[in-house]
Amino acid sequence: MVFDIANVKKIRKQLGLTQFELAKKSGLSQSLIAKIESNRLDPTYSRVKKIEETFDLLTKNEQKEAKDIMIKHIIYVNENTKVIEIIKILNKHKISQVPVLKNENIIGLISESTILKNNSGNIKDLKAEDMMDNAPPIISGNTKIEVIKNLLKYYPIVLVKEKGKLTGLISKSDLINSLV
Repeated sequence: MVFDIANVKKIRKQLGLTQFELAKKSGLSQSLIAKIESNRLDPTYSRVKKIEETFDLLTKNEQKEAKDIMIKHIIYVNENTKVIEIIKILNKHKISQVPVLKNENIIGLISESTILKNNSGNIKDLKAEDMMDNAPPIISGNTKIEVIKNLLKYYPIVLVKEKGKLTGLISKSDLINSLV
């Protein structure tokens, strides 16, 4: 995408910056920023690049990460949990899926869709390991929201792991709630 210098004022305001703050962050003068914004000056290429690089840096720093939107209280089941118990857990906590863990390792996922898809009549004796789907993607806490958004197009949740320990979970509704 090509940076359009005519949009400096609009972008600056979207980032909540004053002319002075933009000037300070980009290493330019406030009067130069004012002249550019009022179209009284056609800046040199190097000055346009400084402003563009400043905007790029600021927007990258402001992008939320997994650790900012994840749910830290993770409800999970183990591979031997009976499906009947999983249904009770889903209903009690008003959630639609739970990760399946074995020795603190994620081995699968049970969702409402999984249960419906595999319900051949008698689920009383089935356990999580009998019908779980593949494990969802595992990301780090500093994974950017854009990456999470793309993953959630294909998976119902993503899990967050730091230093080998499960630290969070992000569902589509968590992502949507982070937008407001």
